[in-house]
Amino acid sequence: MSNFNAQEERISPETLNEAARGLGARMVECCLPDLSSVARGKRLAVGEWVAQQGCRLPSVLLGMSITGGAPPHVFGGLLPKGYVDLHLVPDLATLVPRPGRPGEVTVICDPSGSWWSDALEREIHASELVPRSALKRVLRSYQAQGLKATVAPELEMFLVQREPDGHALGSARARASYPVRESACDAYSLERCSHFEPYFDELWQACESWGIPVSGYLHEAALSQFEVNFRPGEPLAQADAVFRFKRLARETAARHGFLASFAAKPFLDQPGTGMHWHFSVQRTGPGHGAWPHLFATSGGEPSVELMHFIGGLQQHAPSAMALLAPFDMSFDRIVLSDASPTHADWGHDDRKVAFRVPASGPLAMRVENRLPGGDANPYLTVASTLGLGLWGLNAGHSALDGKPDDLALPRQLPVALAALEASPVLRDILGSTLVELFVALKRHEHDERAGLAQPRLDWDLRHLIELA
Repeated sequence: MSNFNAQEERISPETLNEAARGLGARMVECCLPDLSSVARGKRLAVGEWVAQQGCRLPSVLLGMSITGGAPPHVFGGLLPKGYVDLHLVPDLATLVPRPGRPGEVTVICDPSGSWWSDALEREIHASELVPRSALKRVLRSYQAQGLKATVAPELEMFLVQREPDGHALGSARARASYPVRESACDAYSLERCSHFEPYFDELWQACESWGIPVSGYLHEAALSQFEVNFRPGEPLAQADAVFRFKRLARETAARHGFLASFAAKPFLDQPGTGMHWHFSVQRTGPGHGAWPHLFATSGGEPSVELMHFIGGLQQHAPSAMALLAPFDMSFDRIVLSDASPTHADWGHDDRKVAFRVPASGPLAMRVENRLPGGDANPYLTVASTLGLGLWGLNAGHSALDGKPDDLALPRQLPVALAALEASPVLRDILGSTLVELFVALKRHEHDERAGLAQPRLDWDLRHLIELA
């Protein structure tokens, strides 16, 4: 499945200038989503952006950890010596105004550039190391087989604030002077939602300006936890939307005096943070007739293809878990399970399974991947789910019932990383070089955390609450 473009096509200065002028921009923010889906990049004047046909930044951005480091010994020969510059090529479909910043715009970029690797004895292209590029390659595989996917995320988050000791967490006050603070979970409470209306109003306006297709929110089943729903859409645009939403949610919360966190298990005695994705597949090529929906028969029954798609997810779920649960804290959500799956099982309208087929009519037949945590990279989540589903379609691998031992999920990050590293299927889907970089980075973060006297206090709550 893997195929790489040596260089992204550069956009002409005339096109860039016209795009910026159309939005009244004086300043452009070039943004690169990293492996942990943190926004890295640079802001520069429009004239400089046009002259550079994007911008240039050091290749160290491709290998930064959640703590901000990029130790050379971690990556061996994967990153270039001296961290030579990359050219960041703007994807103008993502060019939008920055909320509350007149004259400023932001754009997601794809890196261009290559270097020789002595370790691999070949040239590495920057696109091989970028999650967004991996998702693009998966989508090209769908297109080549006359298929397209539609996806819809559900994203949970906690609104919290640090206690006076600077480490412990508590539920957020809607405003600093607000007397009300949630002391026990008030699930599905409209009154709790009303306390945070100023926050959600500002967040919703920002989402509208960025084209993020949010459709609703509610108080979830944990202390100070909320869920935000998205309308269905095209996979790359939806992954972009989730990446951008997490950033907007955090930035907006900071202005309101609290934190928006997507960490997988901020409170050990509360349910964790999920990022559930709904997937459906349609036929686009000639011969699909009047019924393009791959996952349902015209009579409304789940199709054989749906079972094959789920079978592919089940077969390789243990190897994908490091992508869907990328930190040690992520596995607290699995081990201390509260409606979080522990096996790669499936079922009809069952919220305790990994792969749920919601009750729906034939036009909306889909499978929900309930394994990803809120801390997962959206590009890798969508790429791995669609890639493994396509593997199942092509292999004709039927879905398995129950919870057999071979569907048990890893319960520790090192075990999950070993399974990912050994997976030829996920190496083919995502690219072997990206898998090598991801595994090296996550092992480094695990070792860094393990060396602390109080890992949860000094690493998880310090770094993941604000960035995961």
